[in-house]
Amino acid sequence: MTGLKLASARGADTLPRRAGVGFKPEHFAAILAGPREVGFFEVHAETYMGDGGPPHRRLEAIRARYPLSLHGVGLSIGSPRPLDRDHLARLKDLIRRYEPAQFSEHLAWSSHDEGFLADLLPLPYDDETLAVVCRHIEETQETLATRMLLENPSTYVQFSDSAIAETEFLAEVVRRTGCGLLLDVNNVFVSATNHDFDPFAYLAAFPLRHVGEIHLAGYADATDDEGAPLLIDAHNSPVRATVWSLYEETVRRLGPTPTLIEWDNDVPQWPILAAEARRAETAMTRAAAWGALRHAV
Repeated sequence: MTGLKLASARGADTLPRRAGVGFKPEHFAAILAGPREVGFFEVHAETYMGDGGPPHRRLEAIRARYPLSLHGVGLSIGSPRPLDRDHLARLKDLIRRYEPAQFSEHLAWSSHDEGFLADLLPLPYDDETLAVVCRHIEETQETLATRMLLENPSTYVQFSDSAIAETEFLAEVVRRTGCGLLLDVNNVFVSATNHDFDPFAYLAAFPLRHVGEIHLAGYADATDDEGAPLLIDAHNSPVRATVWSLYEETVRRLGPTPTLIEWDNDVPQWPILAAEARRAETAMTRAAAWGALRHAV
């Protein structure tokens, strides 16, 4: 599967090494009326699985002006049950219709028997799960005729029988399937806090050369039953200083990379979201310059 690439009628239509944001319908008029303030837009695939209507008319107008990143939340890549072929068919139709520069999904499961759950749930990292995930990714890539990106999760519990480190698990998935990776830096920090590990050490072990997109978001503070800090991947606020620091270290190691600001709840007005994207571009430029200098020394 290593050689797959999503074909586009617009030629080499890839995500620019800039900051993008998730497209929200309430921002539609401001986006079209103003200057091009972001590099790309991302949309959740499941939002556009209907046949037509206003959602598609808005997205068609956005797609005419910007590259798109298509982000799935419903494949349940880690579930032991077979993939939903109807869901895959709808994804294929969306990709054919909008020719997104990238398609991504989560390393998680969200289905059981015949039902779908509202959450993206964690997996045990063992050989059995590895085989399931790789089989499902291969089926997805073959059906969609594209190399997908797999996103690292944010987690609140861990399986005691996990035998493989998450970074090693992801590296092996890439080796077996040829998929790429989506590095969610906020997820790294959330999981590191919740499970008491060093996020910078995690980053040092991450297979960065396979990363095609980065996500940034705000988290919410909570506490567990014992009063220990518990972070929630809430997507409802600006990116925190701790996550910006981890992001800049990522870019110093990786170089400029398409970066998405995820803000899905308590969505602000368009100027605030666009300003957060500009902040990401400033951080990306600064970190890339430091990284180039560090490598030159």
